[in-house]
Amino acid sequence: MIDGSIQDYALTLDKLLDHGAKWHSGKEVVTAYADGSTSRINYVGLRDRAKRVTALLRKLGVSQGDRVATLCWNTQAHMECWYGIMGMGAVCHTLNPRLTAEQIAWMLGQSEAEILFVSADLSPLASQVVEQAKGIRKILVLDPEQADSVNLDALPSAQYLEELLTDDYEDLPWGAFPETTPCGLCFTSGTTGDPKGVTYTHRGNFLHTLRQLQADVSGMTSHDVVLPVVPMFHASAWGLPFSAPATGAKLVFPGRHTDGERLAHLIVEEGVTIAVGVPTVWLGVFDYADEAGLELPSLKSVMVGGAPMHPALMKRIEDRGICVQTTWGMTELSPLGTAAPPGDARSPDTAGRPAIGIDLMLADSTGNPLEEQRSHEGHLWVRGTSVVDRYFGQTEPASQNGWFPTGDLARLNEDGQLFITGRAKDLIKSGGEWINPTEIETLVSGLPEVALAAVIGQPDEKWGERPLLLVEFRNGSDLSDEALLEPLKGQVPSWWIPDDIVRLNEIPLAPTGKIDKQRLRGIYSTLEVAGG
Repeated sequence: MIDGSIQDYALTLDKLLDHGAKWHSGKEVVTAYADGSTSRINYVGLRDRAKRVTALLRKLGVSQGDRVATLCWNTQAHMECWYGIMGMGAVCHTLNPRLTAEQIAWMLGQSEAEILFVSADLSPLASQVVEQAKGIRKILVLDPEQADSVNLDALPSAQYLEELLTDDYEDLPWGAFPETTPCGLCFTSGTTGDPKGVTYTHRGNFLHTLRQLQADVSGMTSHDVVLPVVPMFHASAWGLPFSAPATGAKLVFPGRHTDGERLAHLIVEEGVTIAVGVPTVWLGVFDYADEAGLELPSLKSVMVGGAPMHPALMKRIEDRGICVQTTWGMTELSPLGTAAPPGDARSPDTAGRPAIGIDLMLADSTGNPLEEQRSHEGHLWVRGTSVVDRYFGQTEPASQNGWFPTGDLARLNEDGQLFITGRAKDLIKSGGEWINPTEIETLVSGLPEVALAAVIGQPDEKWGERPLLLVEFRNGSDLSDEALLEPLKGQVPSWWIPDDIVRLNEIPLAPTGKIDKQRLRGIYSTLEVAGG
Protein backbone atom coordinates (compact mmCIF):
# COMPACT_ATOMS: atom_id res chain seq x y z
CA MET A 1 0.00 0.00 0.00
CA ILE A 2 1.41 3.41 -0.97
CA ASP A 3 0.90 6.22 1.48
CA GLY A 4 -0.26 9.58 0.16
CA SER A 5 1.95 12.65 0.28
CA ILE A 6 1.84 16.44 0.25
CA GLN A 7 3.55 18.63 -2.31
CA ASP A 8 6.89 20.12 -1.33
CA TYR A 9 6.05 23.84 -1.57
CA ALA A 10 8.97 25.85 -0.22
CA LEU A 11 8.04 28.85 1.91
CA THR A 12 10.07 31.46 0.04
CA LEU A 13 9.25 35.17 0.11
CA ASP A 14 9.03 35.61 -3.65
CA LYS A 15 5.73 33.72 -3.49
CA LEU A 16 4.21 36.59 -1.49
CA LEU A 17 4.78 39.15 -4.24
CA ASP A 18 3.85 36.57 -6.89
CA HIS A 19 0.54 36.13 -5.07
CA GLY A 20 -0.10 39.86 -4.91
CA ALA A 21 0.69 40.31 -8.59
CA LYS A 22 -1.47 37.35 -9.70
CA TRP A 23 -4.53 37.77 -7.49
CA HIS A 24 -4.50 41.47 -6.55
CA SER A 25 -2.90 42.90 -9.68
CA GLY A 26 -4.50 46.33 -9.51
CA LYS A 27 -3.67 47.13 -5.90
CA GLU A 28 -1.31 50.06 -5.50
CA VAL A 29 1.98 50.71 -3.81
CA VAL A 30 2.19 54.47 -3.17
CA THR A 31 5.26 56.50 -2.20
CA ALA A 32 5.08 60.04 -0.80
CA TYR A 33 7.91 62.48 -1.43
CA ALA A 34 9.17 65.62 0.27
CA ASP A 35 7.73 67.95 -2.38
CA GLY A 36 4.21 66.63 -1.78
CA SER A 37 4.14 64.43 -4.90
CA THR A 38 3.46 60.71 -4.95
CA SER A 39 4.37 57.83 -7.23
CA ARG A 40 2.11 54.84 -7.81
CA ILE A 41 2.56 51.34 -9.13
CA ASN A 42 0.53 48.14 -8.86
CA TYR A 43 1.84 44.79 -7.70
CA VAL A 44 2.23 43.55 -11.27
CA GLY A 45 4.45 46.49 -12.16
CA LEU A 46 6.40 46.26 -8.94
CA ARG A 47 7.07 42.57 -9.46
CA ASP A 48 8.27 43.24 -13.00
CA ARG A 49 10.69 45.91 -11.79
CA ALA A 50 11.93 43.67 -8.96
CA LYS A 51 12.67 40.96 -11.54
CA ARG A 52 14.74 43.51 -13.45
CA VAL A 53 16.69 44.21 -10.26
CA THR A 54 17.39 40.48 -10.00
CA ALA A 55 18.65 40.36 -13.58
CA LEU A 56 20.90 43.37 -12.95
CA LEU A 57 22.37 41.87 -9.80
CA ARG A 58 23.15 38.65 -11.65
CA LYS A 59 24.97 40.70 -14.30
CA LEU A 60 26.94 42.35 -11.50
CA GLY A 61 28.07 38.93 -10.29
CA VAL A 62 25.76 38.50 -7.30
CA SER A 63 25.05 34.87 -6.39
CA GLN A 64 22.89 33.04 -3.89
CA GLY A 65 24.05 33.75 -0.35
CA ASP A 66 25.83 37.02 -1.19
CA ARG A 67 24.92 40.01 0.93
CA VAL A 68 23.57 43.09 -0.88
CA ALA A 69 23.12 46.25 1.21
CA THR A 70 20.44 48.96 1.12
CA LEU A 71 20.72 52.45 2.61
CA CYS A 72 17.22 53.64 1.83
CA TRP A 73 13.95 55.06 3.15
CA ASN A 74 10.51 53.47 2.93
CA THR A 75 9.78 53.71 -0.79
CA GLN A 76 8.55 51.66 -3.72
CA ALA A 77 12.10 51.51 -5.09
CA HIS A 78 13.39 50.06 -1.82
CA MET A 79 10.69 47.38 -1.89
CA GLU A 80 11.67 46.48 -5.45
CA CYS A 81 15.26 46.05 -4.32
CA TRP A 82 14.14 43.86 -1.40
CA TYR A 83 12.33 41.37 -3.62
CA GLY A 84 14.95 41.57 -6.34
CA ILE A 85 17.65 40.62 -3.83
CA MET A 86 15.71 38.05 -1.84
CA GLY A 87 14.00 36.43 -4.83
CA MET A 88 17.34 35.29 -6.26
CA GLY A 89 18.51 33.86 -2.93
CA ALA A 90 20.83 36.73 -1.98
CA VAL A 91 20.66 38.40 1.44
CA CYS A 92 19.26 41.92 1.84
CA HIS A 93 21.36 43.79 4.44
CA THR A 94 19.31 46.83 5.49
CA LEU A 95 21.32 49.76 6.88
CA ASN A 96 20.00 52.49 9.16
CA PRO A 97 20.72 55.96 7.71
CA ARG A 98 20.27 57.52 11.14
CA LEU A 99 23.51 55.91 12.28
CA THR A 100 26.92 57.47 11.73
CA ALA A 101 29.02 56.71 8.66
CA GLU A 102 31.49 54.92 10.91
CA GLN A 103 28.80 52.65 12.38
CA ILE A 104 27.36 51.85 8.94
CA ALA A 105 30.81 51.09 7.53
CA TRP A 106 31.48 48.75 10.45
CA MET A 107 28.28 46.81 9.69
CA LEU A 108 29.19 46.61 6.00
CA GLY A 109 32.56 45.24 7.01
CA GLN A 110 30.80 42.52 8.97
CA SER A 111 28.40 41.54 6.19
CA GLU A 112 31.02 41.86 3.41
CA ALA A 113 28.41 43.32 1.05
CA GLU A 114 29.87 44.57 -2.23
CA ILE A 115 26.75 46.15 -3.77
CA LEU A 116 24.98 49.08 -2.10
CA PHE A 117 21.57 50.55 -3.02
CA VAL A 118 21.23 54.17 -1.85
CA SER A 119 18.32 56.62 -1.74
CA ALA A 120 19.43 59.67 -3.71
CA ASP A 121 19.17 62.12 -0.83
CA LEU A 122 21.45 59.84 1.22
CA SER A 123 24.28 60.16 -1.30
CA PRO A 124 26.37 62.45 0.96
CA LEU A 125 26.17 59.88 3.78
CA ALA A 126 26.96 57.07 1.36
CA SER A 127 30.04 58.96 0.21
CA GLN A 128 31.33 59.05 3.80
CA VAL A 129 30.47 55.38 4.27
CA VAL A 130 32.34 54.08 1.23
CA GLU A 131 35.46 55.97 2.27
CA GLN A 132 35.58 53.64 5.27
CA ALA A 133 33.89 50.53 3.84
CA LYS A 134 36.46 49.51 1.26
CA GLY A 135 34.58 46.41 0.11
CA ILE A 136 31.84 48.28 -1.79
CA ARG A 137 32.46 47.91 -5.53
CA LYS A 138 29.15 49.18 -6.93
CA ILE A 139 26.62 51.80 -5.77
CA LEU A 140 23.13 51.99 -7.28
CA VAL A 141 21.26 55.25 -6.65
CA LEU A 142 17.45 55.23 -6.28
CA ASP A 143 14.93 58.04 -6.96
CA PRO A 144 17.43 60.66 -8.20
CA GLU A 145 14.59 63.07 -9.10
CA GLN A 146 13.75 63.35 -5.40
CA ALA A 147 17.14 64.77 -4.39
CA ASP A 148 18.13 68.43 -4.76
CA SER A 149 21.46 67.34 -6.15
CA VAL A 150 23.34 64.09 -6.48
CA ASN A 151 27.06 64.27 -7.10
CA LEU A 152 27.95 60.89 -8.56
CA ASP A 153 31.57 62.01 -8.79
CA ALA A 154 31.71 61.78 -5.00
CA LEU A 155 30.47 58.19 -5.19
CA PRO A 156 32.97 55.88 -6.86
CA SER A 157 31.38 53.21 -9.09
CA ALA A 158 27.94 54.80 -8.69
CA GLN A 159 25.16 54.74 -11.29
CA TYR A 160 21.47 55.50 -11.29
CA LEU A 161 19.50 52.27 -10.90
CA GLU A 162 16.81 53.50 -13.27
CA GLU A 163 19.28 53.77 -16.15
CA LEU A 164 20.26 50.12 -15.73
CA LEU A 165 16.77 48.57 -15.55
CA THR A 166 16.08 47.65 -19.16
CA ASP A 167 12.96 46.21 -20.78
CA ASP A 168 15.12 43.54 -22.37
CA TYR A 169 16.20 41.42 -19.42
CA GLU A 170 16.64 37.76 -18.56
CA ASP A 171 13.68 36.59 -16.47
CA LEU A 172 15.61 34.58 -13.91
CA PRO A 173 13.62 32.15 -11.74
CA TRP A 174 12.87 33.16 -8.18
CA GLY A 175 12.76 30.82 -5.21
CA ALA A 176 15.00 28.11 -6.65
CA PHE A 177 16.52 27.32 -3.26
CA PRO A 178 15.52 25.77 0.08
CA GLU A 179 13.14 27.72 2.33
CA THR A 180 15.82 27.77 5.04
CA THR A 181 18.00 30.01 2.83
CA PRO A 182 18.94 33.34 4.47
CA CYS A 183 17.04 36.33 3.03
CA GLY A 184 17.81 39.30 5.28
CA LEU A 185 20.34 40.74 7.69
CA CYS A 186 19.51 43.38 10.28
CA PHE A 187 21.78 44.61 13.05
CA THR A 188 20.48 45.43 16.50
CA SER A 189 20.83 48.99 17.78
CA GLY A 190 23.87 48.10 19.90
CA THR A 191 22.70 49.71 23.13
CA THR A 192 25.18 47.47 24.95
CA GLY A 193 28.41 46.59 23.15
CA ASP A 194 28.72 46.24 19.39
CA PRO A 195 25.53 45.75 17.34
CA LYS A 196 24.68 42.13 16.62
CA GLY A 197 23.52 40.88 13.24
CA VAL A 198 20.31 38.87 12.99
CA THR A 199 20.00 36.71 9.88
CA TYR A 200 16.44 36.15 8.70
CA THR A 201 15.43 33.15 6.60
CA HIS A 202 12.70 32.78 3.98
CA ARG A 203 10.91 30.22 6.12
CA GLY A 204 11.11 32.36 9.25
CA ASN A 205 9.80 35.50 7.54
CA PHE A 206 7.11 33.59 5.63
CA LEU A 207 5.77 32.10 8.87
CA HIS A 208 6.12 35.52 10.55
CA THR A 209 3.90 36.91 7.77
CA LEU A 210 1.22 34.30 8.43
CA ARG A 211 1.42 35.06 12.15
CA GLN A 212 1.07 38.79 11.57
CA LEU A 213 -1.98 38.29 9.35
CA GLN A 214 -3.97 36.44 12.02
CA ALA A 215 -7.20 38.14 13.03
CA ASP A 216 -5.92 38.61 16.58
CA VAL A 217 -2.78 40.36 15.29
CA SER A 218 -3.09 42.78 12.35
CA GLY A 219 -6.17 41.13 10.84
CA MET A 220 -5.09 42.68 7.51
CA THR A 221 -7.31 42.07 4.47
CA SER A 222 -7.42 43.05 0.81
CA HIS A 223 -9.69 45.97 1.77
CA ASP A 224 -7.02 47.60 3.93
CA VAL A 225 -4.66 50.46 3.18
CA VAL A 226 -1.48 50.05 5.22
CA LEU A 227 0.96 52.81 6.23
CA PRO A 228 4.28 51.44 7.55
CA VAL A 229 5.93 54.37 9.30
CA VAL A 230 8.26 51.91 11.01
CA PRO A 231 11.36 51.90 8.78
CA MET A 232 12.20 49.10 6.38
CA PHE A 233 15.73 49.22 7.79
CA HIS A 234 14.39 48.41 11.27
CA ALA A 235 13.38 44.75 11.61
CA SER A 236 11.94 44.61 8.08
CA ALA A 237 9.33 47.29 8.79
CA TRP A 238 7.73 44.71 11.08
CA GLY A 239 7.18 42.51 8.03
CA LEU A 240 4.58 44.76 6.39
CA PRO A 241 6.15 44.74 2.89
CA PHE A 242 5.57 40.98 3.00
CA SER A 243 2.09 41.05 4.56
CA ALA A 244 0.55 43.62 2.21
CA PRO A 245 1.07 41.74 -1.09
CA ALA A 246 0.21 38.48 0.70
CA THR A 247 -3.30 39.85 1.29
CA GLY A 248 -3.61 42.33 -1.56
CA ALA A 249 -3.69 45.34 0.77
CA LYS A 250 -2.75 48.73 -0.65
CA LEU A 251 0.63 49.84 0.68
CA VAL A 252 1.50 53.50 1.37
CA PHE A 253 5.14 54.40 1.96
CA PRO A 254 5.86 57.76 3.65
CA GLY A 255 9.40 58.16 2.30
CA ARG A 256 11.89 60.07 4.39
CA HIS A 257 9.65 62.66 6.05
CA THR A 258 7.46 61.35 8.86
CA ASP A 259 6.44 64.48 10.78
CA GLY A 260 2.94 64.63 12.19
CA GLU A 261 1.50 67.00 9.61
CA ARG A 262 2.70 65.05 6.59
CA LEU A 263 1.57 61.72 7.99
CA ALA A 264 -1.84 63.04 9.02
CA HIS A 265 -2.56 64.37 5.53
CA LEU A 266 -1.21 61.19 3.93
CA ILE A 267 -3.61 59.12 6.03
CA VAL A 268 -6.54 61.25 4.82
CA GLU A 269 -5.50 61.48 1.17
CA GLU A 270 -4.78 57.76 0.72
CA GLY A 271 -7.55 56.42 2.96
CA VAL A 272 -5.17 54.62 5.31
CA THR A 273 -6.92 52.05 7.53
CA ILE A 274 -3.93 50.53 9.39
CA ALA A 275 -0.96 52.64 10.47
CA VAL A 276 2.12 51.20 12.16
CA GLY A 277 4.94 52.89 14.09
CA VAL A 278 6.49 53.84 17.43
CA PRO A 279 4.63 56.03 19.99
CA THR A 280 6.60 59.21 19.24
CA VAL A 281 5.26 59.11 15.68
CA TRP A 282 1.64 59.02 16.85
CA LEU A 283 2.21 61.77 19.38
CA GLY A 284 3.18 64.04 16.47
CA VAL A 285 0.30 62.89 14.26
CA PHE A 286 -2.43 63.40 16.82
CA ASP A 287 -0.96 66.62 18.22
CA TYR A 288 -1.20 68.01 14.69
CA ALA A 289 -4.65 66.52 14.03
CA ASP A 290 -6.01 67.95 17.29
CA GLU A 291 -4.54 71.41 16.68
CA ALA A 292 -5.68 71.52 13.04
CA GLY A 293 -9.11 70.04 13.75
CA LEU A 294 -8.36 67.31 11.21
CA GLU A 295 -10.52 64.19 11.10
CA LEU A 296 -9.03 60.84 10.10
CA PRO A 297 -12.19 59.00 9.01
CA SER A 298 -10.58 56.03 7.28
CA LEU A 299 -8.17 55.11 10.06
CA LYS A 300 -9.44 52.15 12.04
CA SER A 301 -6.27 50.82 13.71
CA VAL A 302 -2.94 52.11 14.96
CA MET A 303 -0.40 49.40 15.72
CA VAL A 304 2.27 50.61 18.12
CA GLY A 305 5.46 49.04 19.42
CA GLY A 306 9.09 49.73 20.17
CA ALA A 307 8.28 51.55 23.41
CA PRO A 308 5.27 51.85 25.74
CA MET A 309 2.44 54.16 24.68
CA HIS A 310 1.14 56.22 27.55
CA PRO A 311 -2.54 55.68 28.39
CA ALA A 312 -3.25 59.41 27.91
CA LEU A 313 -2.16 59.28 24.26
CA MET A 314 -3.98 56.00 23.77
CA LYS A 315 -7.17 57.55 25.09
CA ARG A 316 -6.83 60.54 22.75
CA ILE A 317 -6.60 58.17 19.80
CA GLU A 318 -9.35 55.78 20.90
CA ASP A 319 -11.68 58.71 21.66
CA ARG A 320 -11.64 59.21 17.89
CA GLY A 321 -12.94 55.66 17.42
CA ILE A 322 -9.52 54.33 16.35
CA CYS A 323 -8.33 51.06 17.88
CA VAL A 324 -4.83 51.14 19.38
CA GLN A 325 -3.02 47.81 19.18
CA THR A 326 -0.07 47.56 21.52
CA THR A 327 2.63 45.07 20.57
CA TRP A 328 6.00 43.81 21.74
CA GLY A 329 8.83 42.45 19.68
CA MET A 330 12.54 42.55 18.91
CA THR A 331 14.86 42.47 15.92
CA GLU A 332 15.73 38.96 17.10
CA LEU A 333 12.09 37.84 16.71
CA SER A 334 11.74 39.05 13.08
CA PRO A 335 10.30 41.11 14.98
CA LEU A 336 6.72 40.50 16.23
CA GLY A 337 6.36 38.72 19.55
CA THR A 338 2.95 39.64 20.98
CA ALA A 339 -0.02 41.83 20.07
CA ALA A 340 -3.16 42.97 21.85
CA PRO A 341 -6.10 41.58 19.84
CA PRO A 342 -8.40 44.29 18.41
CA GLY A 343 -11.44 44.81 20.56
CA ASP A 344 -10.07 42.70 23.41
CA ALA A 345 -10.71 43.99 26.92
CA ARG A 346 -7.26 44.91 28.17
CA SER A 347 -5.13 47.11 30.36
CA PRO A 348 -3.57 50.04 28.44
CA ASP A 349 -0.05 48.84 29.21
CA THR A 350 -0.43 45.28 28.00
CA ALA A 351 1.72 44.03 25.13
CA GLY A 352 -0.93 41.46 24.28
CA ARG A 353 -0.58 37.72 23.77
CA PRO A 354 1.66 35.64 21.52
CA ALA A 355 0.14 34.32 18.32
CA ILE A 356 0.75 30.75 17.26
CA GLY A 357 4.42 30.21 16.47
CA ILE A 358 5.77 32.12 19.49
CA ASP A 359 6.10 30.83 23.05
CA LEU A 360 7.06 32.78 26.18
CA MET A 361 8.69 31.82 29.47
CA LEU A 362 9.51 33.78 32.63
CA ALA A 363 12.73 32.87 34.43
CA ASP A 364 14.83 34.03 37.36
CA SER A 365 18.09 35.92 36.91
CA THR A 366 19.99 32.67 36.28
CA GLY A 367 17.62 31.46 33.54
CA ASN A 368 15.70 28.90 35.59
CA PRO A 369 11.95 28.94 34.83
CA LEU A 370 9.75 30.44 37.54
CA GLU A 371 7.57 27.85 39.20
CA GLU A 372 4.58 30.18 38.84
CA GLN A 373 4.45 31.71 35.36
CA ARG A 374 1.42 33.94 36.01
CA SER A 375 1.24 37.08 38.16
CA HIS A 376 4.98 37.09 38.93
CA GLU A 377 7.70 39.29 37.45
CA GLY A 378 10.60 37.53 35.78
CA HIS A 379 13.13 37.67 32.98
CA LEU A 380 11.43 37.09 29.63
CA TRP A 381 12.63 34.27 27.36
CA VAL A 382 11.11 33.35 23.98
CA ARG A 383 11.21 30.63 21.34
CA GLY A 384 9.50 30.21 18.01
CA THR A 385 9.56 29.86 14.24
CA SER A 386 11.19 33.25 13.60
CA VAL A 387 13.44 33.65 16.68
CA VAL A 388 17.21 34.03 16.33
CA ASP A 389 19.28 31.03 17.34
CA ARG A 390 22.74 32.38 16.55
CA TYR A 391 23.90 35.91 15.75
CA PHE A 392 25.57 36.61 12.42
CA GLY A 393 29.24 35.66 12.41
CA GLN A 394 29.21 34.26 15.96
CA THR A 395 30.04 30.70 16.89
CA GLU A 396 28.23 30.57 20.24
CA PRO A 397 24.44 30.19 20.15
CA ALA A 398 22.26 33.07 21.31
CA SER A 399 19.71 30.64 22.74
CA GLN A 400 19.96 28.33 25.72
CA ASN A 401 18.06 25.05 25.73
CA GLY A 402 15.96 26.32 22.87
CA TRP A 403 15.03 29.62 24.53
CA PHE A 404 16.29 33.12 23.68
CA PRO A 405 16.82 35.61 26.56
CA THR A 406 15.22 38.93 25.57
CA GLY A 407 16.72 41.07 28.34
CA ASP A 408 13.23 42.31 29.24
CA LEU A 409 11.54 42.07 32.59
CA ALA A 410 7.91 41.04 32.33
CA ARG A 411 4.90 39.45 33.93
CA LEU A 412 1.94 37.48 32.61
CA ASN A 413 -1.51 37.99 34.07
CA GLU A 414 -4.02 35.20 34.58
CA ASP A 415 -5.42 35.77 31.08
CA GLY A 416 -1.99 35.28 29.52
CA GLN A 417 -1.47 38.92 28.62
CA LEU A 418 2.14 40.08 28.63
CA PHE A 419 3.27 43.19 30.49
CA ILE A 420 6.80 44.45 29.85
CA THR A 421 7.89 45.96 33.15
CA GLY A 422 11.36 47.17 32.16
CA ARG A 423 14.74 46.29 30.76
CA ALA A 424 17.04 44.37 33.06
CA LYS A 425 19.95 46.62 32.06
CA ASP A 426 17.94 49.78 32.89
CA LEU A 427 17.27 48.83 36.52
CA ILE A 428 18.78 51.15 39.12
CA LYS A 429 20.27 49.62 42.25
CA SER A 430 19.90 52.01 45.18
CA GLY A 431 20.89 50.96 48.66
CA GLY A 432 20.97 47.33 47.53
CA GLU A 433 17.36 47.46 46.24
CA TRP A 434 16.12 47.71 42.68
CA ILE A 435 14.25 50.67 41.19
CA ASN A 436 12.38 50.17 37.90
CA PRO A 437 12.63 53.37 35.78
CA THR A 438 9.76 52.33 33.52
CA GLU A 439 7.18 52.71 36.29
CA ILE A 440 8.39 56.22 37.10
CA GLU A 441 8.50 57.25 33.43
CA THR A 442 4.97 55.99 32.81
CA LEU A 443 3.51 58.00 35.66
CA VAL A 444 5.35 61.25 34.90
CA SER A 445 4.69 61.10 31.16
CA GLY A 446 0.98 60.91 31.94
CA LEU A 447 1.01 64.60 32.84
CA PRO A 448 -0.50 66.55 29.92
CA GLU A 449 2.37 69.04 29.98
CA VAL A 450 5.01 66.30 29.55
CA ALA A 451 6.00 65.07 26.08
CA LEU A 452 8.69 62.59 27.12
CA ALA A 453 10.21 61.42 30.39
CA ALA A 454 13.29 59.31 31.04
CA VAL A 455 14.89 58.01 34.23
CA ILE A 456 18.51 56.92 34.47
CA GLY A 457 20.78 55.98 37.36
CA GLN A 458 23.22 58.54 38.73
CA PRO A 459 26.15 57.48 40.94
CA ASP A 460 25.60 58.27 44.61
CA GLU A 461 28.25 58.01 47.33
CA LYS A 462 25.82 56.77 49.95
CA TRP A 463 23.29 54.69 48.00
CA GLY A 464 25.35 53.52 45.03
CA GLU A 465 22.83 54.92 42.53
CA ARG A 466 19.91 57.29 42.65
CA PRO A 467 17.31 57.93 39.92
CA LEU A 468 17.63 61.08 37.81
CA LEU A 469 14.49 62.31 36.00
CA LEU A 470 14.86 63.98 32.60
CA VAL A 471 11.81 65.70 31.11
CA GLU A 472 10.82 67.21 27.77
CA PHE A 473 7.72 69.42 27.91
CA ARG A 474 5.05 69.95 25.30
CA ASN A 475 4.47 73.25 23.53
CA GLY A 476 6.60 75.38 25.83
CA SER A 477 4.95 74.12 29.02
CA ASP A 478 6.74 73.78 32.33
CA LEU A 479 5.96 72.39 35.77
CA SER A 480 7.54 72.72 39.16
CA ASP A 481 9.51 69.84 40.64
CA GLU A 482 6.69 69.23 43.06
CA ALA A 483 4.11 68.99 40.28
CA LEU A 484 6.32 66.63 38.27
CA LEU A 485 6.77 64.27 41.20
CA GLU A 486 3.18 64.42 42.42
CA PRO A 487 1.98 61.45 40.27
CA LEU A 488 4.57 59.23 41.97
CA LYS A 489 3.33 59.74 45.50
CA GLY A 490 1.51 56.71 46.75
CA GLN A 491 2.14 54.88 43.47
CA VAL A 492 5.79 53.91 43.94
CA PRO A 493 7.90 53.50 47.10
CA SER A 494 8.98 56.86 48.47
CA TRP A 495 12.65 55.98 48.06
CA TRP A 496 12.08 55.51 44.30
CA ILE A 497 11.24 59.20 43.86
CA PRO A 498 14.06 60.99 41.98
CA ASP A 499 16.20 63.46 43.94
CA ASP A 500 17.08 65.51 40.85
CA ILE A 501 15.28 66.66 37.70
CA VAL A 502 16.75 67.89 34.42
CA ARG A 503 14.59 69.82 31.95
CA LEU A 504 15.57 69.33 28.30
CA ASN A 505 14.35 71.13 25.19
CA GLU A 506 14.52 67.79 23.42
CA ILE A 507 15.19 64.31 24.76
CA PRO A 508 17.45 62.47 22.28
CA LEU A 509 15.96 59.55 20.42
CA ALA A 510 17.82 56.48 19.20
CA PRO A 511 17.75 55.62 15.49
CA THR A 512 14.79 53.30 16.16
CA GLY A 513 12.68 56.13 17.62
CA LYS A 514 13.07 55.05 21.24
CA ILE A 515 14.53 57.32 23.93
CA ASP A 516 18.31 57.07 23.67
CA LYS A 517 19.17 56.11 27.23
CA GLN A 518 22.71 55.18 26.31
CA ARG A 519 23.34 58.76 25.22
CA LEU A 520 21.57 60.17 28.26
CA ARG A 521 23.71 58.05 30.56
CA GLY A 522 26.84 59.23 28.77
CA ILE A 523 25.91 62.87 29.31
CA TYR A 524 24.11 62.96 32.65
CA SER A 525 24.87 59.90 34.74
CA THR A 526 28.16 61.30 36.06
CA LEU A 527 27.16 64.97 36.35
CA GLU A 528 26.43 66.81 39.56
CA VAL A 529 22.86 67.97 38.98
CA ALA A 530 21.23 70.58 41.16
CA GLY A 531 17.68 69.73 42.13
CA GLY A 532 15.11 71.53 39.96
